[in-house]
Parts: sequence; structure tokens; C-alpha cells
Amino acid sequence: MSDLNVVEAAPDDASLVRDVIHQAFAARPHLDPPSTALDESVDSVAAVIAEHGGLLCRVDGVPAGALLFDVEGSALAMRRVSVVPHFQSRGVASALVGVAEEIAAQRGYDDMTLRARSELPATLVFWSRRGYHRLTQHGSHLVLGKALPVEVELPEADDARQLGADLAALCRSGDVLILTGELGAGKTTLTQGVGAGLHVRGQVTSPTFVISRLHPSTTGGPALVHVDAYRLGDEAELDDLDLDAFVDDAVTVVEWGEGIAEALSEDRLRVHLARRHGGDEPAETPEQDVRTAVVTPVGARWFGARVRSTLAD
Repeated sequence: MSDLNVVEAAPDDASLVRDVIHQAFAARPHLDPPSTALDESVDSVAAVIAEHGGLLCRVDGVPAGALLFDVEGSALAMRRVSVVPHFQSRGVASALVGVAEEIAAQRGYDDMTLRARSELPATLVFWSRRGYHRLTQHGSHLVLGKALPVEVELPEADDARQLGADLAALCRSGDVLILTGELGAGKTTLTQGVGAGLHVRGQVTSPTFVISRLHPSTTGGPALVHVDAYRLGDEAELDDLDLDAFVDDAVTVVEWGEGIAEALSEDRLRVHLARRHGGDEPAETPEQDVRTAVVTPVGARWFGARVRSTLAD
């Protein structure tokens, strides 16, 4: 098995990074207008690394991939994402992107972005599979983006309600939240917080026996549609609820919705709730009973919405 290692590049690595960029882009098909990547020099790469940073990937000690960072608003941008042809299809690009996203989260960014060429469909498929969506297009140049996930600790039940209220502050009509997690993880408690944040009418309780409930707003804002998909077998059964009549004017929260409710919207928030110790048995210590929520934004809607900033505060 090969030893694949990704590290943050230093200015002294500029010649190695430049060489990787040149090898990768020289092997690409001719494009019009051509890429400027081959104009990169050791000095230009070193300057970017010194200001914003970059990554260098080695496979068995040999430089195999690289990228440079830039900053665009609330996003950490990736530039010159490069893999030496000999090392393609060996996980180098995925490793670079994974580390880049970790660094963006550590630096406090909400989003990731990059530019890609529409003439390279395989490249677009790669980014799509990693959750990147088209934001804008200028000729053949596409701007792709992704809102980063965030993990929130929930030591007390009130923390789950507060997270729900914070999620409500991010939401607008048409938004869909899909809640996952084992029994007792706090899905309904979180939904109560969403309802409180939206100022809806009626007590938010588990809708297991009626499957769905509509809670109108008391302030003229979006209603809350609360769905329990635990007993639903597939998307067809969800369609039978006729949620399309409400979803555009409401915030829809679907418990147990993974694999069923994604068709409600291309843009959604997946919230996975879990107890730290896992399983359904009672925790042995209070520390083990701490719950966590991982909020994963899906779709271009959440780029620029400051999901990480809002929920991590």
C-alpha cells in the first residue's frame, strides 16, 4: 500500500508545488482561452503560499499533488488543484480536498469555493460528488461552492432546543431539514426549538401517529411542517402526504427522513444527532450522555448563509 501524505506547504516548497502544477495542467486538453497555470513561477507560488497557504501531497515521498489557497469573502478558495498524471485515480485529489476543508474549518471559514472549466466534465463530476455546486458561470468558467458542515455539542436538552432555534434563524420558506439519529437522540426536542424560533402555533410533539403536522406562524413568517418518516417505507409513501402543497411556504422538518425526504429539495440541511457513547443503553457517566449534532448543508442555497458561524458561536 502506498504512503499518501498531505501537508501544508511552506514557501520553501514553492518549486515542488510549481512543478506539480505544471505537470498537471500541461497534461490537460487544450482549452480556449487557455489556462494561466503554466505561467506560475516559483516566485508567484511562494508569494501565494506565504499569504494564504497551500497543500502538497506526496505518495511514497514523491510530490504527487498540490493546491493553493485564496480568500473570497466568507470562503476559503482552492486554486490550481493539481495531480501529477502518473498519480491520478489514486485518491490524491480527494485527500487534498479533504485536508483543505479541515483547514478551512480550523481557520473559521463557513464555505469553500473554486473555479472550474465547463469543458472538463470529469472534473465537474469529481466536484459534484464532493458536494460542490454551481454558484455562477462566466463563459466557460464556473464558480463552484460548498457550505462546510459543523459539529455542535448538546450537553443538555435545552441545548438541542437552542440549536433548533438557531437553525430556524437560518431558514426561510422552502427550506428542508432532515433529522437522523438513534431513538432518544433529541430529534423532536430539536424540532421544538425550530418551532419556537419560527414562532409557530401549537405544541410541537412527536407526530408518529399522524405522521405529519402543520404549525402555522403567529407572526406572518413561514409555517413549520413536522414529519415523522419512521413508518414510511419509501419516497412514494412520502409523496402520498402531499407535502408539495406546503413545502414552498414552510420550513419542513423530517425526522427519520434520510433516504426518503431528499426529493423534497435539492437544498437542505442534514442534521445527525447522536449520543457520544452510542447505542440505546443508558450512559454510565454524564460525559458519555453528551449529545452531538452534525449539521451538513447540502446545495448552493447554503453557500454564504454562514451556517458554521451561526451554529458554532
